[in-house]
Amino acid sequence: MARSLVIKATAGADGAERCNQAFTVAAAGVASGVPVSLWLTGESAWYALPGRAKEFELPHATPLDDLLDVVLKGGQVTVCTQCAARRDIGQDDVIQGIRIAGAPTFVEEATADGAQALVY
Repeated sequence: MARSLVIKATAGADGAERCNQAFTVAAAGVASGVPVSLWLTGESAWYALPGRAKEFELPHATPLDDLLDVVLKGGQVTVCTQCAARRDIGQDDVIQGIRIAGAPTFVEEATADGAQALVY
């Protein structure tokens, strides 16, 4: 089985550098041909909504919406079920191609053969 990356973003604008690192590594993984699953948890859950990633600003960083586009085209993006519920985000609210799933799905992905999980 091919090695895969499961990346959990735990911050949004409240931890802009950590958030950007998660998206950057996810996009780099996709660009390298690695199977990538990017999980949006905590405040990063907001970036599953249309237009929100475009609002993100961090000097000297690739725009978050560009990184998200790369991951959506070649990987999987998931919003944590509880994080979505706490923010009243439903499946109909998120960008097409983004799913909402819970801890059992994260654990399944993170413990799969050949998986490397990273948390930012």
